[in-house]
Amino acid sequence: MSTPLKVGAVVITMGNRPDDLRALIDSVAKQEGDPVEVVVVGQGTPVTGVPDWVRTVDLPENVGIPAGRNVGIEAFGPGGTDVDVLLFLDDDGLLAHADTAELVRQAFTADPRLGIISFRIADPETGETQRRHVPRLRASDPMRSSRVTTFLGGANAVRTKVFAEVGGLPDEFFYAHEETDLAWRALDADWMIDYRSDMVLLHPTTAPSRHASYHFNVARNRVWLARRNLPAPLVPVYLGVWLLLTLARRPSLPALKAWFGGFREGWATPCGPRRPMRWRTVWRLTRLGRPPVV
Repeated sequence: MSTPLKVGAVVITMGNRPDDLRALIDSVAKQEGDPVEVVVVGQGTPVTGVPDWVRTVDLPENVGIPAGRNVGIEAFGPGGTDVDVLLFLDDDGLLAHADTAELVRQAFTADPRLGIISFRIADPETGETQRRHVPRLRASDPMRSSRVTTFLGGANAVRTKVFAEVGGLPDEFFYAHEETDLAWRALDADWMIDYRSDMVLLHPTTAPSRHASYHFNVARNRVWLARRNLPAPLVPVYLGVWLLLTLARRPSLPALKAWFGGFREGWATPCGPRRPMRWRTVWRLTRLGRPPVV
C-alpha cells in the first residue's frame, strides 16, 4: 500500500472573524484520516484564539490575498514541499463533511495529472451554490462535477508539485483573478483541474462587490492576466470581449469609472513576467468549454 498523501491547510485572516475562524479550524480537525496541519496567516493582525497545534504567521500589514496565501505555502517549506497537498480555505468557511480531506487524497492518488481541485461552495442556511461559484460557463447545475479551467480561491486543494513547477500565486494582484492566473499556468504545464461537488465548503452567500476595490482590481488584474499569459493575438480579443460584457451588465457610473481606472492601470503598470501559453493550451481550454477569450 502506498503512503497516504500528506495534507496541510492555509487560512488567511484579518482577525475580524475569530469565531468563524475557530469553527473552520474545528472542522479541519475533525477530518478523517491523518491529521491535517494548519497554518493561519494574520494579515496585519496577530493571530489569537486558535488551538496550540495550529501554526501562525503574523504579517505587519495586509499584503493581499495571493501574497498572504503564498506566505502560508512557504510555511510548509519551499513551495509547500513539506506536504503533498495544500487546502486553501476562507476564514469564514466551514468544511461540511468530515471526509473531505480523504476525498482529496483519493482524487489526487487516482489521477497523477490532477493538479487542482475546486470545492463546491454552499450557503450554510439555504444550501444554495451561487452561479459565480461554479467555475465553468455552463454553471446551471452546481451538483455536476467536471473538468474545469479555473478554481475558487478560498475553497480548493492544490498538489504542491504544481507550485514547484509553475510558481505560486501572483503577489501583485492583491485580489481578483489570481486563481485564473495560476490555473492557466498549471494547465499550460499539462496539469488538470477538477470541480468536485461532493467536496463542500459552507460559506455565507455574499456579493463580490463587497470589496471596496472590486471593480478597479477586476479590470486591472484582467489586463495583467491577459498580458502575462495569453498569446499576443488573443490579448485584444479577450479584453475586448470583457469590455463588452462589462458594459452589457450596465454597472453604476461610479463602478464603471473604477473599472476603466483599473483597465488603464493594467496597461500602464508592470504585470510581472510574461509567459504566454502554448496554442495547444488554448485549444485545450476551448475543448474544456472555456476558450481564453471569455
